[in-house]
Amino acid sequence: MTSIVLSQSQRKEPLIETRLKVVTWNIWWRYGQWQERQPLIIDTLKRLDPDIVCLQEVWQDEEGAQADILADALGFSAAYFDSGPRSGVGFGNAILSRWPIEETATTQYTPAPSDKAGSPDGGRGALFAKIAGPRGVIPVFSTHLSWKLAESGYRQTQVRELCSFIKQHTIEDYPPIVGGDFNAESNSAEIRMMTGEDIPAADGLSFHDCWRFAAPGALGITWDNCNPVVANTLEPDRRIDYVLVGEPFSGGKGHVCSVELIGNEAQDGLYPSDHFGVAAELRY
Repeated sequence: MTSIVLSQSQRKEPLIETRLKVVTWNIWWRYGQWQERQPLIIDTLKRLDPDIVCLQEVWQDEEGAQADILADALGFSAAYFDSGPRSGVGFGNAILSRWPIEETATTQYTPAPSDKAGSPDGGRGALFAKIAGPRGVIPVFSTHLSWKLAESGYRQTQVRELCSFIKQHTIEDYPPIVGGDFNAESNSAEIRMMTGEDIPAADGLSFHDCWRFAAPGALGITWDNCNPVVANTLEPDRRIDYVLVGEPFSGGKGHVCSVELIGNEAQDGLYPSDHFGVAAELRY
């Protein structure tokens, strides 16, 4: 896997103009008014018309799987990883894709105290999908790190485990894409390890934070007290959900073109989730 510097003086081929739209979104499992929220999630994704969707807090039980329901509504393929059930109902990550998913793999993280097996908050982990896109294979990862404000040390361990997992599944066609709820702000050690601004989580692996590249002047808050559910937690506004992409390849593959918040509009006072999501457009 070889990355390149896209300076004007060094670039020898034109930039790719075609785009890939990637979404990440924590859709809040079966918490709150989950049945009423489901059509709002579907409507939001349909309006966005993404190519790839990374989801966290996805449910599955004996009667159905949320990943399949959403994929069917979009006409997509789906992969799901149950990282630790809650009250007998699956809780995990999913990846939805416009194109076929050729291969999947999963990893379970070292648990933080809030994520011990058998606890109300179960486990955490990452899901990999190798997606057979029309202009080359795309490696995509959906991740969810431990949630408590005071668990940065555990999240740093989980980031190291995530990056080790990513290195096992990199490909030559396209830089790795990571979508997830990191439960960590952009200046945290966890995110700085991902972006190469701190000791890297894995040698030779660093990512561009799409929000910082495409909308550096905007806050991009994804945990926002304008949502009554968030306000009830008495926690501060934070940007904790990310689309990250490895350094661009030849022709600008993976270069960040645009970014926006999603799911940040309420319908009759109800938001689709407690988190807002992030949608990014990349050169592909």
